[in-house]
Amino acid sequence: MDVRLENVTKSYGPVTAVDDLSLVIESGEFFSLLGSSGCGKTTTLSMVGGFQEPTSGHIYLGGTDVSRLPPYKRDVNTVFQSYALFPHLTVAENVAFGLKRKKVPKSEIESRVAEMMRLVDLKGFENRKPALLSGGQQQRVALARALVNRPKLLLLDEPLGALDLKLRKQMQIELKRIQVEVGITFLYVTHDQEEAIVMSDRLAVMSKGKIEQVGPPSEVYDRPATEFVAGFLGASNMMWGEVSGQAGDYVAVKLDGGAVLQVPAAAAEGHGTRLRLGVRPEKISVLPVSEPAREGWNTLEGTVTLSVYTGIGHQYTIRDAAGHEFAAYVQNSEAARGPDRGEAVRIAWRPEHTFVVAPEQG
Repeated sequence: MDVRLENVTKSYGPVTAVDDLSLVIESGEFFSLLGSSGCGKTTTLSMVGGFQEPTSGHIYLGGTDVSRLPPYKRDVNTVFQSYALFPHLTVAENVAFGLKRKKVPKSEIESRVAEMMRLVDLKGFENRKPALLSGGQQQRVALARALVNRPKLLLLDEPLGALDLKLRKQMQIELKRIQVEVGITFLYVTHDQEEAIVMSDRLAVMSKGKIEQVGPPSEVYDRPATEFVAGFLGASNMMWGEVSGQAGDYVAVKLDGGAVLQVPAAAAEGHGTRLRLGVRPEKISVLPVSEPAREGWNTLEGTVTLSVYTGIGHQYTIRDAAGHEFAAYVQNSEAARGPDRGEAVRIAWRPEHTFVVAPEQG
């Protein structure tokens, strides 16, 4: 089932929660709506599920306009953060609940429940009550209960939000495995950037009821379209500069402060001569000033103002001569000692890792 939203708006009096949103989700995709609280992502999910009606616009599921249809007339199931399991029923009874209401034959119910218990790795837990399960196990039961009905679309509203960090990371991989195995469309809502990046085939970053950018996680992360996306989906070092020339596939950009960087011409195209550009902290190498500059790389010199050990590496803050501060992440992959606070260093990155964004207004 493909999901198509055309110019969908949802207003509550003078407040517009979703603003003229258009989106296509392909059949079999794991698609995430990502954004902070109040951006409209959960409202969008609720309209797709039939829990709310759009103020204007149309929602199509598999080519059928379902904009005004109630939830039970859509081939859609939903998994919520709260699990909503029946405490007086066993795990197997919880999973079978929807099938019994549909009067599915007993033998088929048993085989489909057994199939789901294997899928969510809970075989042997059929006769336990939800209170005897961990949070992660309860989430798996809620997922099995939704999937046993074989919906063509599964909606997931921050389903991992109540889990601790370690379990949340484990469940990210499990959810992706299950989605690949069953092959149905998942529409996932989250405010957690890592969840969206790890699990999604594509994602949409939302802000103020609108979609800022849609694409595969690697594309949205490495080539953010707007300053909001660059800041929301990970950390970024942002700079202002003026185009001062072009040579081949690169333009020269003079930063406010005087340094000159090389930026891919394709990235700068359509942004005018005044550019808002950035580079991700993990793309930056932190080098001793005594080391020769890397040919063809963008290079700046500065002083380490902060060094933080993070376990897997170090996070540095470097201030250049113009007073700009850059964050850099360096993994613990070498035995060499990293720079100390107050030490002069050279930071360098490949020009192709520089991106250009539409700046935030104001």
